[in-house]
Formats: sequence, C-alpha cells, structure tokens
Amino acid sequence: MYDLHGKVALITGSSRGIGKAIALKLAENGVNLVVNYVRHRQDAEQTAAQIEQHGVKCLVVKANVAEDDDVRAMFERIGSEFGRIDFLVSNAASGVLKPAMELSARHWNWAMDINARALLTLTQQAVPLMPAGGRIMAVSSMGAVRAIENYTAVGASKAALESLVRHLAVELGPKQINVNTISAGAVDTEALKKFPNRQQILDGAIARTPLGRLTTPDDVANVALFLCSELAGMIQGQTIVVDGGYSIRA
Repeated sequence: MYDLHGKVALITGSSRGIGKAIALKLAENGVNLVVNYVRHRQDAEQTAAQIEQHGVKCLVVKANVAEDDDVRAMFERIGSEFGRIDFLVSNAASGVLKPAMELSARHWNWAMDINARALLTLTQQAVPLMPAGGRIMAVSSMGAVRAIENYTAVGASKAALESLVRHLAVELGPKQINVNTISAGAVDTEALKKFPNRQQILDGAIARTPLGRLTTPDDVANVALFLCSELAGMIQGQTIVVDGGYSIRA
C-alpha cells in the first residue's frame, strides 16, 4: 500500500521541520526527493544526506517559491533530472507576526505570495510533469480558521491557501490529480520560536488536546504518506486536520 518506489516528490521548504519530516517519510517508502530551500543550505544538504541513506535519489534546489522565475528554473532542473513529478507538497511558509493595525502592504503581499500564491505557481509548473494520478498537498495551520494573536497576515494567507486547494481540486480532478490540505496543530518547529509567547502556546495546546501531547512533524508526515498512497484515491479538496483533537474543543 505504501510501496512508492520510483516516484518523485518535491517538498518545498524541506530543509527543516515539517517539510523535512515529510521528505524523510516518503524516502523511507522509496520516493526520490527534491529538497527545496531558500536560506538554510547546510540544513538542506544534511537532509539530503539522510534521504539518500534510504537508497533513493535526492536533488537539492535553492529557490524562493514566491519568485516565478525561481520556480520555473526549479522545475526545469526537476524535468532534466527525473523527467516527472508524482507528488508536490507546498510546505514553505513565511510571514510577519504583527497586529493587524501595524501591517503594511509589503507584509501582506509577502505572506500571500509565499503561503498562498506559491501553490498556484508550483501547480502550474508541476502538472505538465505529472502522470495520471499525481498528488498535490498544501500544509496549512489552525490560523486559517481561528483568530490567533499577531497572526493576521499569515492566517489570512493560509485561509486563501485552503480555498485555492478546493478550486484546484475541482479543476484538476478530471486529470486524476488529487489536491488536498494538511492542517497541522501546534507543532514545536523553528517557526514557532518566533512567537514571543511560544511556551504559553505550547502549554495551552497540550492542556487543550484530548490526546494529551503536541502534534509532531512525524504526525503530519504520516498523513502526507497516506495521501500519496492508493488508499487516499477518493480524498479530494479536503482539509485534513492533524492536531490530536485540539480544534474540536469549545
């Protein structure tokens, strides 16, 4: 069911955190990987070395997914190296943490371009390289549907991302391409360290989660693996929440 040998996956922002966990999980199941990064080259190379220990190929590509030229160049390399792509995971994310009244147009556009519009550009480049039965996933967060302090721009961009997934699912369904969102709960990644109230967020999440622990990058990666498998063939345009039940609490 999870024998994906010979498949090719691009995971954006996969040098660290959730993206790295997804890349390693797919590598364990025979998938060749494209590790994308924009700043942390050493981390990307270390991730690639771990991936190759599973006997698969790994291409490391520096590209800012908010820049169309970077994305086009990245897919030219993928086409040259592999000639195809089976799985696309739009995971790279960024944005400023500021109250809404302090946001500038630059802050807003930055978050929207990286967190939402990038999926459109990536998909437009990926689909011509996808055989029938390709899979596209976007990684979102609870900020798409909940108000979180100082998360205005990022939360709005994640909401736009989830809407884009639904529209792509309808348009690409006839091509037998599945498009879905994985929404992660509170995960203690490098990104969360930028929150001034990080520990308060983590403690509160644990207290509110019925399963009694934080979501881990591996938890998210397990769902990504499932969505890449034949078992998920009829899941389309959905947002799958991986949070141990946090979001169902009143």
